[in-house]
Amino acid sequence: MPSAAPPVADLPFLLRVLLAGGPAGPRRTLLERRGPPPAIDRDLAARLDAVPRAGIERCLAWLEQPRHHLVGWGDPHYPPLLRQQAHAPLGLFVAGDPDLLWRPALAVVGSRAASAGGRDNARHFARSFCRAGLVVASGLAAGIDAAAHEAALACGGSTVAVLGTGPDRAYPAAHAGLLRQVAESGAAVSEHPPGTPPRAVHFPGRNRIIAGLALGTVVVEAAARSGALITARLAAEAGREVFALPGSIHHPQARGCHRLIRDGAQLVETPEEVLAGIAPLAGRLARELAPAAAADGAPSQAGTGPFCLPLMSARDHHTLWRALGHDPIPMDVLVERTGLTAAALSSMLLGMELDGRVAVEHGRYARRSTGGGPFA
Repeated sequence: MPSAAPPVADLPFLLRVLLAGGPAGPRRTLLERRGPPPAIDRDLAARLDAVPRAGIERCLAWLEQPRHHLVGWGDPHYPPLLRQQAHAPLGLFVAGDPDLLWRPALAVVGSRAASAGGRDNARHFARSFCRAGLVVASGLAAGIDAAAHEAALACGGSTVAVLGTGPDRAYPAAHAGLLRQVAESGAAVSEHPPGTPPRAVHFPGRNRIIAGLALGTVVVEAAARSGALITARLAAEAGREVFALPGSIHHPQARGCHRLIRDGAQLVETPEEVLAGIAPLAGRLARELAPAAAADGAPSQAGTGPFCLPLMSARDHHTLWRALGHDPIPMDVLVERTGLTAAALSSMLLGMELDGRVAVEHGRYARRSTGGGPFA
């Protein structure tokens, strides 16, 4: 992973590469080299030259607005779990907080034609995940997706909406207000530039990003053929956990979940079962977060225990422990108190939580009341 973000002067070049289209491999090579190599594929060169200036200007105008970001393939802040996925996007337009893409997340997906009970289940699971300190990721669609996003927002948790449109376009259009709320309190993410309308071909790509960002995917309701099953398949192919809620054999929106269970997905009835199921992968995420802290100059050292994170430094852990109190406080306050990045703090806090030293509720962190911990 590069040690520094691309300079601002590289932004127009990054946009040209993203907007050029075509096979991702040669364009990824360009971005990894942080500039054009001595000779490039003639077809790619032609496509780069054909990118309209108006498209670049539209993206630059969008990026000038507050809380609008572009995270490119060569950026050290590119989400580490997504980077490991085959065919990961070359860039992400983010409206909101890009640090959420580093936080441990669970995807909650399901039918657009969800039943009332299915929407209730989505809300219950999303609230429980947020209270455990996890980000809830979904696709802003009607039904299960919307219920999960709304529940996360209502309980003060964090949510990420991955779009099959540009980051400024809600689909369905009726979710424009929900998109604004997600961008204000969480993050709306798209690999497509601002202004991109909904196209059917974009939504399987959206599903791969949802699956790639999350430690696991929870399918609440799904018909025998649905986009949620695509997300689940992509999650399994990426080595992530897949969970499915069972339902009535007479309910058509349960058939997809039953198919997933037959194919090896974990049958779950409670959020606690999902949290137990992702615990092994949580350690993997912790290891992936370590390079960000190292890039900030913090040395790493091995920890102990099955879920212990690589330590950033004893000094940084001591600083974090002193910043924590017995009253829950949000991440932005910890960033202000410690001077550490949100990525580094997420890594340390996840380890402290798994070791039982930190409690997380509604996205806020506090010392557990049982003992002072080794950094007191």
